[in-house]
Amino acid sequence: MKKAELHVHLEGSIEAETLLAIDPSLTRDEIAANLTCASFPQFLQGYIWVTRKLEKPEHYALATRHLLDSLAGQGVTYAEITLSAGVVLWKQQDLGAVYDAVWRESQRSSIRTFWILDAIRQFGPEKGMDVAEFAVSRRDEGVIAYGIGGDEVRGPAHWFRDVFAYARSQGLRLVCHAGETAGPESVWSALAIGAERIGHGIAAAKDPVLMVQLRQDNVPLEVCISSNVCTGAVASLEDHPVRALYDAGVPITIHTDDPAFFRTTLAREYELAESLFGLPSGELAANSFRYAFRALP
Repeated sequence: MKKAELHVHLEGSIEAETLLAIDPSLTRDEIAANLTCASFPQFLQGYIWVTRKLEKPEHYALATRHLLDSLAGQGVTYAEITLSAGVVLWKQQDLGAVYDAVWRESQRSSIRTFWILDAIRQFGPEKGMDVAEFAVSRRDEGVIAYGIGGDEVRGPAHWFRDVFAYARSQGLRLVCHAGETAGPESVWSALAIGAERIGHGIAAAKDPVLMVQLRQDNVPLEVCISSNVCTGAVASLEDHPVRALYDAGVPITIHTDDPAFFRTTLAREYELAESLFGLPSGELAANSFRYAFRALP
C-alpha cells in the first residue's frame, strides 16, 4: 500500500548502523544507551547526543540516504522530512552546506521528497526568523514548509506569529508541534498563528470545542502513536486518544516522528492504528497524500 511520510525528523531516524558508519569508535552499547527513551526529557537528551555526531554535511547526507531507503521498503512514495535547522545553527555549522547535502541526496531517491525546516521554539523568535529566512532562500530547492518544535511551554507559539506570517508571505507552508507535552491551549495557539498541520496534537482530545474547530477547518493532526507512548505523552498504548480523535471527525494522519528512538517503522504505526484502534489503513494512507503540502502529479 502506497503511503506518504509527513512527520519524520531526519536526526531522529538515525539507526545504529548509520551512527557506526559516521563514527566507528562508537560501541553498540553506547548507541543503545543514547537511543533509549522513557520520557520526553530523556528523548531530548538523546536527540542532542545524536545531533552532535553529525559533524559534516556528508553525515547528514548518509542519514538521508538510509532513511529514504528504509521508507522506500515500506511503500512510501512521497516524504516531507523535517531537518532541525535550528540545531544546525546552534551547533554553528554551515546550514547551507548541510541543506545542500541532504537535498542532493534526497533527489537520488525514488521517493518524491521535500523538506520542512524546523526552528527550536525555546531558542526564541529571533533564532526562529534565522531559520525562516534560510528556508525561504531554498524554497525553489526542495524546502516546502517552515515549522517549530521543541519545548511547547518554554517556547509558546505566539512568540512566532510574525515569523509564521513572514514564512507564509514568502510561499512556505506552516506546521507546528503542539498538544504533545502541553494541553489543548497549545493547539489553539498553533492555529492562531496559522499552522496548517499540527504535529501530534493529541491534547485536542481533551477539548471538544477544539476537535470541532479542527474538523471544520480541516486541519490534520500528525499522530505518532509509539512516540507518544515512549515520551510519556500518554501512559500506555491503550490510553492513546487517536480513536477518540478519529471518532470526533478530526483529520488524522499517521507517522513515525523519531523512529530510531521509538523502535518503530511507518509500517508498524499503520499496523498499530488498525489492529489496536480499528482505524482503516486505506483511509489513513489516502489522508497522508491528501494533506501533503505538494499536490501529486
